[in-house]
Amino acid sequence: MDFVNFPLLGAAGLVFASVLAGLFSVRIGFSFLLVFLLAGILAGEDGLGGYRFNDYKLSFWVGNLALAIILLDGGLRTSFATFRTGLRPASVLASLGVVVCASITAVAAVVFVGLDWGTALLLGAIVGSTDAAAVFSLLSRSGVVLNERVAATLEIESGVNDPMAVYLTLTLIALLASNTWSGADFAESARLFVQQFGWGSLMGLSSGFGMATLLRRVASRDANGGVLALLIGAGGLCVFAATGLLDGSGFLAIYLYGLILANRASKAVQPTLGAMDGYAWLAQAGMFLLLGLLVTPSTMAGSIGSGLAVALTLIFIARPIAVWLCLFPFRFTARETWFISWVGLRGAVPVVLAIFPLMAGTAQATLLFNIAFMVVLVSLLTQGTTIALVARRLGVALPDPDDEAHMRAVFRDFSLNPLTPVGDICSFYNLPIPAQTHMPLRDWMAAELHRPPVVGDVVNYGNATFVVRELNGDGITPGWAGVAGLGASSISQPDTQQFASWVTRCCVTLMTASNLSFERKL
Repeated sequence: MDFVNFPLLGAAGLVFASVLAGLFSVRIGFSFLLVFLLAGILAGEDGLGGYRFNDYKLSFWVGNLALAIILLDGGLRTSFATFRTGLRPASVLASLGVVVCASITAVAAVVFVGLDWGTALLLGAIVGSTDAAAVFSLLSRSGVVLNERVAATLEIESGVNDPMAVYLTLTLIALLASNTWSGADFAESARLFVQQFGWGSLMGLSSGFGMATLLRRVASRDANGGVLALLIGAGGLCVFAATGLLDGSGFLAIYLYGLILANRASKAVQPTLGAMDGYAWLAQAGMFLLLGLLVTPSTMAGSIGSGLAVALTLIFIARPIAVWLCLFPFRFTARETWFISWVGLRGAVPVVLAIFPLMAGTAQATLLFNIAFMVVLVSLLTQGTTIALVARRLGVALPDPDDEAHMRAVFRDFSLNPLTPVGDICSFYNLPIPAQTHMPLRDWMAAELHRPPVVGDVVNYGNATFVVRELNGDGITPGWAGVAGLGASSISQPDTQQFASWVTRCCVTLMTASNLSFERKL
């Protein structure tokens, strides 16, 4: 049995040591994913383990399997309300944003690596998308709470931009192989685009609705959360594989499958999330360890400088330009836009995509793989370890409810009834009277924001600052509903008698932490 026990001992020991090291490394800001990746390198050919591993087909298979499970888990944790909030900006980032990132990165590849334009564009496509595994895990473990619009945009973008990166990578590999770049080639590329996203959407949505119906029936029987998680996971992988056989995007299909399933059969899905989280972490651990084993640092020495230059261009130039361009129509604040620019995490996806050229025999495939790995390493070291710090410095992190000082700094000191006519509020506080004097405060704020509000949204009006504190999907919370605050230093205080009569009429309190509640559909 040694042929079983030795490999099993090595694999289990490597995972155990990686997880243990990851638990300690999180305290100093290092991510679990980086620890898994470095553990694989240390166990590899140039590391302490000395194990030589170059099975690209196995790595490709494991990488796709792991990414499918991670995207399924992400879809299962996304509510429809969150999906609607971040869908439009995330869709633009996941399509146009990937193309812009890939194009600017290609310029860096031509300048710093000396690649021809075709191969440079291929490198840009490989590293152009953010990574779902990195974004989902690092956002959840960063210790900061982001407002719904920012968090939803980042999570949905990472969940749906992989299909675009895969499509661009396969298209450019085919164009490089044909070496024609003719009109017929581009027409075929357009057809493949429609096919990939069409089948991916159709299979994901239809299978999600079908599985939700089935799950509601079997969940009432003696199936526990673990069994249902296995059923959901197996069904998701069937959808992923079947969509791939139809030449559709399995990544898009399995994410939509999880999203529909979670929202159409939420009571059945909720008990399975613990098991699904375990599956997702096992997938991440196995994928990053295996990708680390693939890397041979001694062969990367000649491309460290050029790879670093490409990585820094992507992080500090390409990603910010793409984000600012894509999010401009959606009225994100400057701080939110800079934060989304910073959380352009690269993880396993670029390394998995870099295996495509190796399997296809593309020229300079090894160089592309080494540079893609450098990009991932730099991204995890810089962006992955500073998410919490950057969120706090930019002021996009919502306060801890137990931190009264931070709560008052964000949500101010006054509380207002959101149904109070905005004209009454502005008249009392000597603010400019808006044209919509009879409009409720909540509706006026939504109109000023030009979009559905989320917690933490701010409307500056005259010398006052109105802040959204809480949202309720079913409408106004009974009793003291939520409210925004007015900066205490920016308004004059009414006398006691006048203020008392106004309280009775408009439900205003001082130094209170009440919540502003908007209806979700505005």
